[in-house]
Amino acid sequence: MAIDPELPVVDTHHHIWTNPLTSYRADDVVADANAGHRIVATVFVDSGVGYRTSGPRQLRPVGETEFAASVAENHHASSHGGLQLCAAIVSHANLANGAAVEEVLLAHIAAGGGRFRGIRHLLACDPHVQVRVGSLAVPGDQFQNPAFREGFARLGKLRLSFDAWVLHSQLPAFTEFARSFPDTSIVLNHCGCPLGVGPYAGKRDEVFKIWREGIRAVAAEANVTVKLGGLGMHLLGFDFDKRADPPSSDTLASAWRPYVDTCIEAFGTQRAMFESNFPVDRRSCSYTVLWNAFKKLTTGASADERVDLFSATACRIYDLTPAWSQS
Repeated sequence: MAIDPELPVVDTHHHIWTNPLTSYRADDVVADANAGHRIVATVFVDSGVGYRTSGPRQLRPVGETEFAASVAENHHASSHGGLQLCAAIVSHANLANGAAVEEVLLAHIAAGGGRFRGIRHLLACDPHVQVRVGSLAVPGDQFQNPAFREGFARLGKLRLSFDAWVLHSQLPAFTEFARSFPDTSIVLNHCGCPLGVGPYAGKRDEVFKIWREGIRAVAAEANVTVKLGGLGMHLLGFDFDKRADPPSSDTLASAWRPYVDTCIEAFGTQRAMFESNFPVDRRSCSYTVLWNAFKKLTTGASADERVDLFSATACRIYDLTPAWSQS
């Protein structure tokens, strides 16, 4: 059962996958969103779905924005409990194409029907842990790649944001990178991903200290916002998916509190926002239990701070109109 069911929530990070083995379709998002919590809007993030199958290769990811925009159009809020599905769209473009990526960004904007907000270009890599997305290994560190930086500069020019999935071991380099682009809105995904697998397994306290230092440093960059979530991924090593019984929201809140509290303390509630990261985090818990855990993590916050964390920050960062506040 959902707690605080009247609190408006923007799910700032979910995917839609049509792979039969890992299917999480639009109807699944709607079912989760309407399972008890008051999910009022969602942000669709880079899922590798709907790519064009012909035409210039660099423009093929624009098909994903076309796909997400069609999902939004086909799932009207009036018929889905007020839910604005895919109210904002974050897709992919290969920023390593340098200045030429501007053509792709403009095509995304045109395809988004007013919903396209920015790009995620996967950056998560570590010399000791292989990070894979589907069957593909994530490319190596791009922060100092001149072509990538040239492409990244086009985001600020077009007032687009950048969602960054990096690992805790990359936070120092990421901080320097963010400092180089102070006018570009950057969203750090998944609490900066403190690793708990491979050589980091069994070293939670050691990793936490390194991660906390990195989080505090990147939070000093005013253009960076953090997404609170992604803690159910296998890379973090909590292994909730291996338990005979699924964890309760109290169990999740207890395990995740040091990370969420550290991020909120560093960034403040006006630069922090919760995310489901579904269906990836579904391996650890249900959607309802996940949001219950997040709500329990904020019981000591003021009413205004909770509004920031669950909806207002998302509205500012992703330029959403909070129509639900009038209801």
